[in-house]
Amino acid sequence: MAELELRIARRLQALARTGLHFCVSEYDRERYEQVEQLAAELLGGESRIDRDRLRALWSREEGYVTPKIEVRGAVFRDGRVLLVRERADGLWTLPGGWADVNESPSQSIEKEIEQESGFRTRAVKLAALYDRSLHGHGEYLFHAWKAFFLCEITGGEARGSYETEGVAFFETSALPPMSLGRSTPRQVLRMQAHWLDPSLPAEFD
Repeated sequence: MAELELRIARRLQALARTGLHFCVSEYDRERYEQVEQLAAELLGGESRIDRDRLRALWSREEGYVTPKIEVRGAVFRDGRVLLVRERADGLWTLPGGWADVNESPSQSIEKEIEQESGFRTRAVKLAALYDRSLHGHGEYLFHAWKAFFLCEITGGEARGSYETEGVAFFETSALPPMSLGRSTPRQVLRMQAHWLDPSLPAEFD
């Protein structure tokens, strides 16, 4: 699927979902449902099963549709960066995941790091806020932003989890194969730059 088609379909779906939430006329509701159907056809192609699956997934979103938020944490020790290996694909990434409701951004990333690596940390800086679609992460159904934090270890020890099967510190010049949908080598290097110079301003798209 072309990136342009994905962007158009996501925008159509967001408009349709937001319209369905606010509309009061049954005529408008029918129109927004048709818009969502067109978005599903654009992404699902000729497969009725894929189109129905997409619409079922989209139907869970209510209210004004906004980007999803993912948090990632960069932890450095002796100049090396903490990475975890995902069970899902066997590749490495900065620890993190989707932000949870009723948690602050710092609480979200501190929890994710402890769950995935075993280390307790403290978030000390928001280093970057990136649009997922602009940084080589590959295609994704929803529009999402990634918040990258610098964090310091306060305790704990390395251990895996139900999501991760490896925890290790790496030289940034010798990074292992990365899970690019989660974080990229370039982002690790940007986090290292912020760690080396905490006065750098936060990066954003």
